[in-house]
Amino acid sequence: MRSKLILLLFVVSVFLNSSFSQEQTSKELFNGINLDGWIVYGTEKWYVSDGELICESGADKQYGYLGTEEYYKNFVLNLEFKQEDNGNSGVFFRSTIDGTKISGWQVEVAPPNNHTGGIYESYGRGWLIKPNPNKDKYLKMGEWNKLTVKVYNDKVTTWLNEHEMITIEDQIIGKGEGRIALQIHDGGGIKVKWRNLTITDLN
Repeated sequence: MRSKLILLLFVVSVFLNSSFSQEQTSKELFNGINLDGWIVYGTEKWYVSDGELICESGADKQYGYLGTEEYYKNFVLNLEFKQEDNGNSGVFFRSTIDGTKISGWQVEVAPPNNHTGGIYESYGRGWLIKPNPNKDKYLKMGEWNKLTVKVYNDKVTTWLNEHEMITIEDQIIGKGEGRIALQIHDGGGIKVKWRNLTITDLN
């Protein structure tokens, strides 16, 4: 009986320590008030309204990015997005930005039938993987969607509204270093809202 009690206490201790460690390494990327911790690239609009982060095409109708000040290597990123108007956007990871030229990898966020959840390599190999077309039904255009991105070494997995969209292993991605960045596509007429951006460090 004593040995079983000791084993039980050990298991509980491991669980609590694991939970505490997870809590310690998780943080909010967006504070719901302003753009502290982020860098604006380009002339498109990035602003906060009613606790939501909003990206919107400006007069120039060009590409725009909002990048984290910090670099992130291995992580789980959770966020919610709501597409209004065109809604063509994306979430970059391990990316570097010079002006409005971004090098890295994008998790696509786009209107229906445009591969939301797939991985595109900017200024490189282009599309690396697209979700099965049948999975496009998980996108709720004009409503809030939850996107989860797990990046660990050379493996990337994405989920849209709790449904796995893609998994890819790629040595070039594994060598990447850089920021997380949100995108406004060029062409104008784009508006996307974001909220509940949190990241868990897996290093």
